[in-house]
Amino acid sequence: MSKNVRVRFAPSPTGPLHIGGVRTALFNYLFAKKHNGTFVLRIEDTDQNRYVEGAEQYIIDALNWCGIPFDEGINKNEKFGPYRQSERKHLYKKYADDLIASGNAYYAFDTSENLDFHRKDHEEKGKTFIYNWHNRLKLSNSLSLTAEEVKAKLDAGEDYVIRFKSPQDETLHLADIIRGDIKIDTNVLDDKVLFKSDGMPTYHLANIVDDHLMEISHVIRGEEWLPSLALHYQLYKAFGWEAPEFAHLPLILKPTGKGKLSKRDGDKLGFPVFPLQWNSPDGEVSRGYKEDGYFPEAMVNFLAFLGWNPGTEQEIFNLDELINAFELERVNKSGARFDPDKIKWFNHHYMQEQDNDDLAETFKKSHSELSEIDVDYIALVIGLIKERATFVSDFWELSHFFFTAPTSYDEKASKKAFKEDTADIMNKVKNIVLHIDDFTVNALQTDIKGWITENEISFGKVMMPLRLALVGALQGPDVFDIMFMIGKNETVTRIENMVKTI
Repeated sequence: MSKNVRVRFAPSPTGPLHIGGVRTALFNYLFAKKHNGTFVLRIEDTDQNRYVEGAEQYIIDALNWCGIPFDEGINKNEKFGPYRQSERKHLYKKYADDLIASGNAYYAFDTSENLDFHRKDHEEKGKTFIYNWHNRLKLSNSLSLTAEEVKAKLDAGEDYVIRFKSPQDETLHLADIIRGDIKIDTNVLDDKVLFKSDGMPTYHLANIVDDHLMEISHVIRGEEWLPSLALHYQLYKAFGWEAPEFAHLPLILKPTGKGKLSKRDGDKLGFPVFPLQWNSPDGEVSRGYKEDGYFPEAMVNFLAFLGWNPGTEQEIFNLDELINAFELERVNKSGARFDPDKIKWFNHHYMQEQDNDDLAETFKKSHSELSEIDVDYIALVIGLIKERATFVSDFWELSHFFFTAPTSYDEKASKKAFKEDTADIMNKVKNIVLHIDDFTVNALQTDIKGWITENEISFGKVMMPLRLALVGALQGPDVFDIMFMIGKNETVTRIENMVKTI
């Protein structure tokens, strides 16, 4: 790619970053790294009425947790700052005025009451009111008024907006990397407001000006912005600027595949839709993938496959592999169904790759029962049970018997494992254990299995009650591993306790 690649992720700080936003950030990040480019974070906070305290920092924290930090933005390599639109508002009026001077925009003085009247009038006639070429000369604006009338209104301080003047009877040919060529009839476009009566730009103007000034080469954003593409192309043309290349990502759909994924879907089906827990200013707490025990690598791997595929059977990709494989041309047009079970599958995989010592530290902090247990012992236990775990929160259920002796025995398992001669068999096994000097897994296995074979006893008659004695249920890793880990004395005590109890 010959041009210098610069992409931006430009969220609004109106609340926590939705999983769809994380996916957009990820695709921007992958594209930038693939082409040795720059990933820019810009905060689009022109709508101060919807600004939520803490949302900006949440966005930054979420990107960092996912392992996709921005290269340039607030307090970081501020080459084209400031990076908050609210701190750039002094820039936009000049560009709006430039558009008026070039005839590509105009002042509109219509009151909200007057516009409401026209909307209702159209509705009653079964039509939709669109402010554009077919009626703008009948409305109150600098196209329908004389220059003197316009000056008088401006001098009097009347409220106005600045609207883009959409062309009539033209066909726009737009290009999108994912969706190909798009044709738009300009007669169906409305004259969008670019500058509001409160002195702030709308998203459309601020977005275009900032992308130009920040030298953004590719705009990779969600499908919901596709209807704005025609206006954005026209704005670049009106300013005489080279437009960036555009790519509109598919929607992330509900698990049912119908409709856009929302927080309500997560609440209803029991999965988060935010990367990190969100504590809203009004006290509401929303779950996050981090706090629910997901690894950032699992989330990134999962999100990469929401709308993109590498063209191979490979599903497990680390970040470097994703960067190497990623191509915008391989992103699908159609929506991607969110599958909560699939991200668990990814998490289970990445669980197996985690360092046992790190997991042991995390596990120990989460359970007071482990406060006096040596972390190296906990790490050994995790090595035996983590292949069955999806989350660290699964560890206690899978391993509690390594740390505390059973105080009761599963009723169904007891009936299955305990026969008339079981107590006698268990006492003999206990004696074998007592006389093993080299208390290793191999020695335990050799002596006990050898005794079973010599005495022509079925393995089930010995191994089932032995497991029940150690665990309290018919579950867990290899019996001999458990015996080795808890030690000779504890093994003997547990066999004795079961025989007494059952």
